[in-house]
Amino acid sequence: MNYQLTQALHRAIRHRPNDIAYVDDRDRRTYAEFGDRAARLAGALAALGAAKGQRIGILALNSGVYLETMMAVWWLGAAINPVNIRWTAAEIAYSLDDCDTSILLIDDTFAPLAAELSARSKTLATLIYTGAGPAPEGMLSYQTLIAETAPIADSETGGESLAGVFYTGGTTGHPKGVMLTHNGLLSNTIGALLEVPFAEDDVVMVAAPLFHLAGACIFLRAQLRGCRILLLPGFNAQAAMRAIATERVTFTLLVPTMIQMLVDHPELPAHDLSSLRRIMYGASPIGEGLLLRAMTRLPDASFIQSYGLTETSGPFTILPAIYHTPEGRQPDRLRSAGRPFWSMELRIVDPHGDPLPAGQVGEIAVRGAGIMPGYWNKPEQTAAALRHGWLHSGDAGYMDDEGFLFIVDRVKDMIVSGGENVYSTEVESAISKHKAVAACAVFGIPSDRWGEAVHAVVVLKDGAETTGEDIRAHCKTLIAGYKCPGTVEFRDSLPVSGAGKTLKHVLREPFWKGLDRRVG
Repeated sequence: MNYQLTQALHRAIRHRPNDIAYVDDRDRRTYAEFGDRAARLAGALAALGAAKGQRIGILALNSGVYLETMMAVWWLGAAINPVNIRWTAAEIAYSLDDCDTSILLIDDTFAPLAAELSARSKTLATLIYTGAGPAPEGMLSYQTLIAETAPIADSETGGESLAGVFYTGGTTGHPKGVMLTHNGLLSNTIGALLEVPFAEDDVVMVAAPLFHLAGACIFLRAQLRGCRILLLPGFNAQAAMRAIATERVTFTLLVPTMIQMLVDHPELPAHDLSSLRRIMYGASPIGEGLLLRAMTRLPDASFIQSYGLTETSGPFTILPAIYHTPEGRQPDRLRSAGRPFWSMELRIVDPHGDPLPAGQVGEIAVRGAGIMPGYWNKPEQTAAALRHGWLHSGDAGYMDDEGFLFIVDRVKDMIVSGGENVYSTEVESAISKHKAVAACAVFGIPSDRWGEAVHAVVVLKDGAETTGEDIRAHCKTLIAGYKCPGTVEFRDSLPVSGAGKTLKHVLREPFWKGLDRRVG
């Protein structure tokens, strides 16, 4: 198998060169223009010294330029490093240095970070400004590079070659670079399209950020089918409603926070959203009440759930639209994450990796064509995740006797807030550096807006005083804002086991008591 991520673009150029490939807030490009610009950018990157296998970063909001950059990187045979736009400069610099990223494309929103990134990063050598105006001092102009560089031939790199390093939160205090291949990403794309087909006349809105694999997967599916892609730079309910109505969007993926902002917006009845035929949701826990409200307020749309990991090249289970209907919900299907799709095999295992029978809770393990080869430069964490041919997800759940997966908790202390992964150990590490803190525990609590919110329980040193606001302000100097605790409570001590391990389930339980749907 030698899939290439550029193949779909070549096909679209041959079959429908004058059809619109993408629309953003600045441009409307045909497939012929898209291909030409990607080939020119690939030539420019090669002239700057980029070679096959090299990592090339992009720090930007969603745009056509983002799509062109990803395609150009694959055209060249290099690997994309899509930088998390919510990270601090220190976190970004770590990811650049970790996988030796020397070229970074940066847009208007993040250009003010350029000087600090250059100062912090050991590997960053070239900055390319993607804005429409003149490039700031010390940066090259994206538009000039494309205008002045001839297109080069596609390297036709594919198969098991590295396509990207997608960083996800790390349990050791640093992010982990998930290595994904051409075969893996395209196998996942094909599997998803077999479950939820796209037509060539679909208009697909990409509202999730492209640095996040959820957004990138929707782009890849739309690209493979030659759909028109509408890009939102960031999610805003009013802008999304206008875009759906104007461009007649037929499909989108929304995380639960986006769904909540959309369906609860007072202007919803004023917009014609009847073109929106399907909404996929995932990447974060969703309250059943919100889901039922959304299905009522958007009656023309079918809802589909997906569940997956960065390490699996995207989702690997699907709960189709039929199970969101009154008839299909029985018995409790709406609480399910669905069943695995083509090329993916799922089982529930005990701590030794042995499979468990239906109905018994254990760790979710998966294998198939989309599984990562490993974490960049982290052999020990790779070995811990990939055991006996199975990827161990760190999530706990069970399967019923018809193969439907029900997720009940997390084996790892990971919090998913607004579609973003937050690892408690990273937050705890930041809190522990506060001069007044003796001990702390961080975990997720229910949030109507974010799915889960970051909550901290803090024990102060004898005689010390501080406030929750001071704890949050301290954390913001060390980690991204979305990782910082939204709420802080102070206690005299933390519950511990006989071995001295903090019993987080004791702290967590009062917040989740009586709630069936813990993970989306």
